Parts: sequence; structure tokens; C-alpha cells
Amino acid sequence: MHIATALVRMGHKVGALDLDLRQRSFGRYMENRIKYAQAHGVHLPMPDYHDLPEVDRADLKPGENIYDHRLSAAVASLEPGSDFILIDCPGSHTRLSQVAHSLADTLVTPLNDSFVDFDLLARVDPETLKILGPSVYSEMVWSARQLRAQAGLNAIDWIVVRNRLAAQNMHNKQKMEKALNNLSRRIGFRVANGFGERVIFRELFPQGLTLLDLKDIGVKGQMNISNVAARQELRDLIKALNLPNVTPDF
Repeated sequence: MHIATALVRMGHKVGALDLDLRQRSFGRYMENRIKYAQAHGVHLPMPDYHDLPEVDRADLKPGENIYDHRLSAAVASLEPGSDFILIDCPGSHTRLSQVAHSLADTLVTPLNDSFVDFDLLARVDPETLKILGPSVYSEMVWSARQLRAQAGLNAIDWIVVRNRLAAQNMHNKQKMEKALNNLSRRIGFRVANGFGERVIFRELFPQGLTLLDLKDIGVKGQMNISNVAARQELRDLIKALNLPNVTPDF
């Protein structure tokens, strides 16, 4: 949500999809945002969010997967009017995720800064932290890269974003940094710092708000030092994504 609304604030047209058809966290975040704007009579920059269209199985071609068809239709509807299309994927390994990864020019993988989440990327020896092999998720990204190469498309720019970073330079934080840097060279991703552990992010969801909305809606007492630091984290993240024609000006 923060990436999508930041891009809109910078003047870009952004389409958005949520492929987690059960939990729909991103979709509900958008619904909360729309309700808040309507209830308070304020303008909030928003991406053009679409749900996946329903499809009659009778319209499918022989052997065509219904989820492929729904995703293709959704992207086709957004593409003419969008500078960027942001697709939020579920944490689970699904057919929709597989297809979406193969469509991605830029892949952002958020990772809580702990070895519990590191397992998402690779298996490691618990004693030496030596990398034993890629995870199921990393193999999915590899397959997506192969599909893009076969189609003659540009390689995916894969960025692993470290979230919930501790303020102090703790031992675990140092070990995570070393392990991620080693793995990045092995399986080909860039590492970027994301958001620290801040209460504000959990508080914003019910209203559908982001850090960049606080001044606009006139919420007093919200721009404390922690929130100013979080705003800088967002600015740094947008820079790290290295998207075409995007310069953070917020």
C-alpha cells in the first residue's frame, strides 16, 4: 500500500491487484481507504484497484487454466491506463503467484529480519549458517526467470526487503545481514532495508491510511520523531527499487 500510494502521489498512474483470494489484506486495505475518504470528505491518492474478474468456464480455451485467464484479463484491463501495475501475492505457493512472478519486471519480497523468515529463501545449517540449498519460493522465482528468458523478456529485478529491523546493531541483525549478502550473490537478488518495527504501521490499516497521509488529513501529534524516521525509510525504499522515471519527492 505504501509503495502504491507513494507512486500515485508522485504523479504516476498505478493499477493494483490482490491475488490472495482468501485473506485479501491488500484488498481490504483499499476498501478501508475508500471508506475513510468518503466518511471524512477528504481526497486520498489511490491506485486503480481491481478484483480478479469472474470467468465462465465455458469461455476457456481447451486446456486453459481458469486462474491464468482471470489474471490475464485483469492485467489487460489495467495495462492501457497504468504506468505501473502492482500485484500483491499471497505468502503461499499458488498458481496465481507463479504466473504473477513471471510477469514481474520488479519483484519485492518482504522479509522479517529473522532466521525464521530467512527459511523462505534458503535452507541453512543451524550451526554454521552455511547455505544448504534454495527454498521452494526461491525455486519458484528461478522458474519465473526461466519463463521470462524463454519469452525474450528482461530479467526480473529481485529485491529482498528487510522489515522490522531493530534499531540497535544486534548480533542477530549482523548475522542476518551476512547471510543475506551471501545468499544474494548465490541466487541473484538485491537487498534493501524496509521498515523498522513501528506501532504506526499497525494503527494505519483500519483507516486505510499510510504515513504520507498524516499531514493531509490533519491528524495532530502523529508526526513524531519515529514517524519522521519511518517516512525516510519509505523514501529510501522507493529509491532502492530503482523504478523507471521515479524520484521520491515526498
